[in-house]
Parts: sequence; C-alpha cells; structure tokens
Amino acid sequence: MVGHDAVQTARSGNGGNGVAGTPMAEATGVDAMRDPSFLLQLYRRMVTIRRTEETLVRLFAEGRLPGFIHSYAGEEATAVGVCAALSRDDYITSTHRGHGHILAKGGDLNRLMAEVFGRRTGYCGGKGGSMHIADLEIGVLGANGVIGAGIPIAAGAACSSLLTGQGRVAVAFFGDGAADIGTFHESLNLASIWDLPVVFVCENNGYAEFMPVHEHMSAAHVSDRAAAYAIPGVTVDGNDVLAVYEATLAAVERARAGGGPTLLESVTYRLHGHYEGDPGRYRTAEEVSRWRERDPIPRFAAHLSGLGVLADQEREEIDREVRGAVERAVEFAERSEPPDPATALVDVYSDRVEHGW
Repeated sequence: MVGHDAVQTARSGNGGNGVAGTPMAEATGVDAMRDPSFLLQLYRRMVTIRRTEETLVRLFAEGRLPGFIHSYAGEEATAVGVCAALSRDDYITSTHRGHGHILAKGGDLNRLMAEVFGRRTGYCGGKGGSMHIADLEIGVLGANGVIGAGIPIAAGAACSSLLTGQGRVAVAFFGDGAADIGTFHESLNLASIWDLPVVFVCENNGYAEFMPVHEHMSAAHVSDRAAAYAIPGVTVDGNDVLAVYEATLAAVERARAGGGPTLLESVTYRLHGHYEGDPGRYRTAEEVSRWRERDPIPRFAAHLSGLGVLADQEREEIDREVRGAVERAVEFAERSEPPDPATALVDVYSDRVEHGW
C-alpha cells in the first residue's frame, strides 16, 4: 500500500455502519487515511458488499430471485475506494455488475434487496431488477445492462455540472471489455476537449465476459489509451482499497479544480463467473486460487490489524452486524409486494410524453 505507515493506532469506534442509506463521510484528502474511523468505514462497507453478494448468489441458486445475478464479489476495494473519494452529490454511473457501486455510494440495503427481488419497495419499484438500479438522491444515475452505456451518461452529467456551475464530479464505472467500444473513445475525446469533471474508472477484472484481456486488447494497460486524448492515465492495484482511494482522490481533485478528466484503471478480479451459473471453463483453478490469495477484504483486515485499528473481536462483531443487516434486508424484500401490473407503463418515457412533461 502507498503511504499508509503513519496511520494512527488509536481507536475511535466503528465509524458508522455503512450498511443502509449512510453515505461515506465527506472525504478529507489523504489525511483521512490516518483516521481509524475512516478506515473502519472502508472495511465495513467492503464487508457489506461481500455479504450482500454472497446472499444474492445463494438466493439465486435456491430459485428465489428473478432474472440473472452478476456477482461483484472480489472487486469491493475498487467501488469502496472510488466512492470514498466522492461527495454525496457527485455522480456515478454503474454496470450490470453494479450492486457494489450502489452500496459503496451509500445506497439503502433494504431498497436494493427489494429491487433485486422485483418488489415495489425497491429503488425502481421492482421494475429494474439487478441490472437497473438508480438512486438520484445520492448521485447514482443508474446501473446499466448495456456494456459501456454508462460512460457517455457520466460525461453528460459532468457536462451538466460544468455548465451549471454545480461543482459536481461524475464517475463512470465500466469493465475492460467496454474500453473497446465506441462510446468509450467518443466520451474520452469529448471530455478531453471540454475539460469535463469526470473520472473514467475501468474495472479491469481480466475478462470481457469470457475473453481474457490480452485477446481483446493489444495495449499493455487500459490506461495507456489515455495518451491518445491527452489526459492522465493511471493504473492502480484494484484490490488495495487505500491505493484506489488515493488515486481517485487525486483524479477527483483535479476534475473539481477544472483540470479535466482522468482515466483510472483498477486491476482486480471477480471471484465468481461472468454470471451465476457460468461454468467458468475459460479460467484455471490455479488462476482463481492465486487471486483468492489477494482477496481485498482479508488483505485490508490484516493491514488494519497490523495498525492496531481492527482487533479480531471487532472484526467478528462487524461481520455479525453486517450479516444481520443483510438478512433483515432479505426479510424486508420478501415481505414487500410485487409491483401492480397496472403500473407497467408508469415511470417510462411514454408516460411522460402522454402527460405533456
């Protein structure tokens, strides 16, 4: 990890539960990495995402969920590190593997779970499901099942912020496969020309669905492509939450100060297949095992333990609290009603046109 030896060993509580509707405390720069409360917030939020993903995988296997599930397990350090560098009002766009992004930004666990269950108490009234969750109140402009579709949306949000003087920064999360498509290049080009306050975050998990990155990209790093658009390109260890936070913080500060966009490549790994049920024949057991040894959660727990910030008893307590919160979210979702079929055309564009909006 980078520059973390000076972290104080004093303890100051759990720093918030980071479970349901509690956005990360406003980032205070690199000094935040010396604050035990902040470090524990990062850890708790990563654990929340992991336990949520494990629960969704189990529920899907039991046939209790509609639609498909794309697990974010293994990539938690990227979402949490990035979102910790953002304010509540900053924007993010997400992907088909987006549960972690929403929870990292401070999303409500109950509403997320209800949406995945397809219930009316969910974020989108149960109509969006796992791949289409949005929360405009905390700047989540939506997960998106179309590869790379969130990239121009984030650029547009950044343009809006620039034109209106809102001072908001936008972040686009996307995978390495999305870095090959036209919207990626068009968005980076436009953002560079107009100095838009946007950070493009490529979660390079090694595979575009089933194709290894070296087979679909000739560049050594996704971040190398930034040079073509005269913007900074940074590659970071995506399983090191503090390294991700530090790199994102620099990009966000640059964007907010009018310096324009940054392309941040976060090298990470999904522990599950592309989707639940994916047989995974394109990956070797040895490869998966190597990456499991770099699991960002026990890795960060060991770091915090070495600093005297996280004792075994507290780690177990956090895990117990998070598991309880996830189970209560499942209960909330299962108690909730499905959407009324009569509302199928409500909240869509045709509804707005009909009413003259």
